[in-house]
Amino acid sequence: MLDVNHVTKKYGKNLACDDVSFTLDSGSLTVLLGPNGAGKSTIIKSIIGFLKYSGQISVNGIPNKTTAARKILGYIPELPSLYPTLTVIEHMEFIARAYKMTNYKDRIEMLLKRFELDDKKKKFGDELSKGMQQKLNLCIGLLPDPDILLMDEPLLGLDPHAIKELKSMIEEMRQAGKTMLISTHIIDSVDMLWDRTVIMQNGKVRANVTRPEIEGQGKSLEDLFFEVTEGIDSSSVKALPSEQEAETVSEDAEAKGEVTK
Repeated sequence: MLDVNHVTKKYGKNLACDDVSFTLDSGSLTVLLGPNGAGKSTIIKSIIGFLKYSGQISVNGIPNKTTAARKILGYIPELPSLYPTLTVIEHMEFIARAYKMTNYKDRIEMLLKRFELDDKKKKFGDELSKGMQQKLNLCIGLLPDPDILLMDEPLLGLDPHAIKELKSMIEEMRQAGKTMLISTHIIDSVDMLWDRTVIMQNGKVRANVTRPEIEGQGKSLEDLFFEVTEGIDSSSVKALPSEQEAETVSEDAEAKGEVTK
């Protein structure tokens, strides 16, 4: 279980997250929705321990920035951050050793095969296309098989085969009792996967409901999203924005020490 309690994060005068609270139940998949700039990436980076904030975040009752909590948490960022001088297989070996994994070679082979990287093992990180980099990004995040996995826009840049495999793995992880939080602003990418949705806007949680609660009202996830964020009937809106969320840590913020290393 992951508990986020009254978390507030400011970048200077900009209030990125404003008293955010929600709980991820064990063995569930929560989709974190919101328009660009809603605060989704900021709260995920706060949970994983990358940012300073006010409030409390705990993982199975353990403070999120402790070593014990980090062994439970996994994170797949929106943008891959690869080492240009490491090959695909070296990236995987590095992560396995960093997590002190044992008997991991079969899992590496499985992941690389499912995401069609098994023939790219000797390719360096900067030799991969953007789509291949995102696939490697997924494999790195999935390798430790964490109990709680945070995914920030994981489907962006993937080809249809990779999207299918990731959705299959998400369902497999849910069946295995894993707890997942997926951040996105593209509703149809997760419409069939979620158990609970948390909708953010302007740094605040605007809705926190389960699938049965929404379906019991005869609504779709899209209906709820537009009612909450725009106060209008979703039938009058053709699509959500498709641009990537412009919500990254500024160099000024990092220089001021707002990002923890």
